[in-house]
Amino acid sequence: MAGTGHDASADVRADTIAATHSSPATTTGSPSAPAPSQTPSQTPASASTSTSPSSPTTSRTPSQTPSPAKTTRSSSAPATSQTTPLAGRIRPGASYSGVATAYDSGDGTGACLFDPTNDPLIAAMNVADYEAAKACGASILIHASNGKSITVKIVNECPAPCAPGQIDLSQAAFAKLADLKVGRLAITWSLQSPATADTLAIRYKTGSSRWWCGIQVIGHRNPVGSLEVRVGSAWHNLTRTDYNYFISPDGSGCGSQIRVTDIYGQQLVIDAMPVTPNVAQRTTVQFAQH
Repeated sequence: MAGTGHDASADVRADTIAATHSSPATTTGSPSAPAPSQTPSQTPASASTSTSPSSPTTSRTPSQTPSPAKTTRSSSAPATSQTTPLAGRIRPGASYSGVATAYDSGDGTGACLFDPTNDPLIAAMNVADYEAAKACGASILIHASNGKSITVKIVNECPAPCAPGQIDLSQAAFAKLADLKVGRLAITWSLQSPATADTLAIRYKTGSSRWWCGIQVIGHRNPVGSLEVRVGSAWHNLTRTDYNYFISPDGSGCGSQIRVTDIYGQQLVIDAMPVTPNVAQRTTVQFAQH
């Protein structure tokens, strides 16, 4: 954790897993930061926090076992059922300014409820720019005021007092930019669409069944803009929670085809797969690089 980085932590509940950070990013001029969002009461969970500047706490997520690949199809056409912009506060091509701080990232899990990771280049996004998990999985290029730069993946949320534009880096990531004793470092940052050989995976949340289910997308190259499930002959848009699952409260579409759209408008249609809770089921597709 950073020496003088931050000093607040927030507990977010999600299923049997702990989630953590949150606060908004700003381009030129920073909007006032909203209060940390509450996790839906739908799922029980142990509290954990993505660190805040001076005393970080570690969130934990259970590891998952990937299952056999599913047949998927992709389309570059944007979803027609969307009623809100696919990109939120973090937009392709935009540059944001703020500060970098550091936290003890532990096993690399956090509010996004991704699996533990050995990758040290991870970070927690401030509440405003976390935007109810919209930032989860985003690849962010950071340029420090001292001329150094790194690219990190967002896996967590940094609660107040993390301000708009602020990114709370793992200690290992911060150390690549400056000595941890620096505490706070002026930065500019932007969204990236990284090269990757991996395909994305789908995971049903613990407790999912044909009467209620939560669906998570894992390993996506670009931020996810929306997720829909097939209900009869129509696509039904699911609401995303701040713990990074899309929820079908009455079970509609659970176990049916899934259509995932990234913030660029590209769609991936994934064939029906079993509602097997807490297992990452690998697909055969990935979003295009931009």
